Amino acid sequence: MSLLRLLYLGLAIAGTILPLMQFTLFLKWFDLGGQGPISLLDAWFANPAVTGLALDLIISAAALILWIVAEVAVRRNFTALVAIPATLLIGVSCGLPLYLFLRTRPVG
Repeated sequence: MSLLRLLYLGLAIAGTILPLMQFTLFLKWFDLGGQGPISLLDAWFANPAVTGLALDLIISAAALILWIVAEVAVRRNFTALVAIPATLLIGVSCGLPLYLFLRTRPVG
């Protein structure tokens, strides 16, 4: 496996573990009396800085999914579709490097 593919795989793993660690803390917040999912959505739009980051990630995820679908239609690399649920369930930090890892595998 090439160094580039190993780096993509490492980033995909880090992009899975680090956000899920924060999600675990979020679940603990619920156990301690957090207000629920509505307060999470409110937090995404708490101030202009956080709103900008949330919109940036939403637009990036949409662009990544569109790119994956377009390339799968041309390249017929259906395994790469795994990056779509990874993007939606974990985030762009996992979906993008995972897709690049799957896209750069040797052909043939």
